[in-house]
Amino acid sequence: MCRYIVAISGASGSAYGLSVIKGLADAGHEVIVTASREGILIMKDETGVDISGMNSAAGIIAEKLGIDKKSIIFYPEDDLHAPISSGSFETSGMVIAPCSMKTLSGVANGYANNLIERAADVMLKERRALVLIPRETPISAIHLENMLKLARLGVHILPAMPGFYNKPKTIQDIIDNVSGRALDLIGINNDLYRRWK
Repeated sequence: MCRYIVAISGASGSAYGLSVIKGLADAGHEVIVTASREGILIMKDETGVDISGMNSAAGIIAEKLGIDKKSIIFYPEDDLHAPISSGSFETSGMVIAPCSMKTLSGVANGYANNLIERAADVMLKERRALVLIPRETPISAIHLENMLKLARLGVHILPAMPGFYNKPKTIQDIIDNVSGRALDLIGINNDLYRRWK
């Protein structure tokens, strides 16, 4: 069992983050979850998952995803004392899904203004796997420059661009195509999507 971080920032597409959390928990890994205030609001609007009370955030997410509550730990974005803000705390990687352009800019420029950005900063300085699923369209030159800066540092930039060769039948199939690719990038075997034969 390894320990991974999943962050949900304030962009449309929190379902990607939930799918990654489920994939990691189903594979037997511990998942540390953090979310921005905006991410929490958008997740409630888009998925009906309401963790705004935060006291039972891990339990609410686990119940919604049908996974063991013991596999999830939740920290709010302003808890910079959380273990994931330190490089000495062992983790195997991090996925930010979705990744807003604000969060992407913070990570690209070492701003570390909240727990999401600080945990990503730790991934960079410790040279651990970091995957960003940016959610914005169209993309400006500033966004592209920030993505290029991070890609040159070894960060995996995985835009939410699902493949349709697997003939998705549901929205969840489309979501799982992207989140399955994110899991691939951090070395997690999964069958969330049908691979090209």
